[in-house]
Amino acid sequence: MLVDGVGGIIVEVEAYHHTEPAAHSYRGPTPRNLVMFGPPGFAYVYRSYGIHWCVNVVCEAEGSASAVLIRAIEPTHGIAAMRRRRGLQDERMLCSGPGKLCEAMAISIKHNGLSLLTPPFAVHARKAKPDIVTGVRIGITKAAELPWRYGLKGSRFLSKAFPAR
Repeated sequence: MLVDGVGGIIVEVEAYHHTEPAAHSYRGPTPRNLVMFGPPGFAYVYRSYGIHWCVNVVCEAEGSASAVLIRAIEPTHGIAAMRRRRGLQDERMLCSGPGKLCEAMAISIKHNGLSLLTPPFAVHARKAKPDIVTGVRIGITKAAELPWRYGLKGSRFLSKAFPAR
């Protein structure tokens, strides 16, 4: 996933479905979450705890209001810009969390509702099938037991390691 040429390989995501209470769409449409109710392939960007921007991919048919939070990216493009924005040198720490990656990639509310199929976004398919691990979502209290967190097995760029199985 790239935004204006800055980004990398998505290595960790979390799914949110309108039928479970952790989803912003659970109680229906609001001005904040309206993009979730639209067609798939659009960015849903919101402020978490009034501090960090988070970016999600709307992923189901119009009206479903389900999305996938991008939790971590392995930086591959625009690393110098990411380092400036984050004030860090360690590549592993640049995008190892949803707020961190939005800061590194300069994603903000101005990206809310934009198509992921047109600039400033660029999303490309993987060349090979990834080896994925699953676990419970992080940092939520409602429906926290759902195993809807997915990560690239063995990636050192995850926001948090998956428990050993």
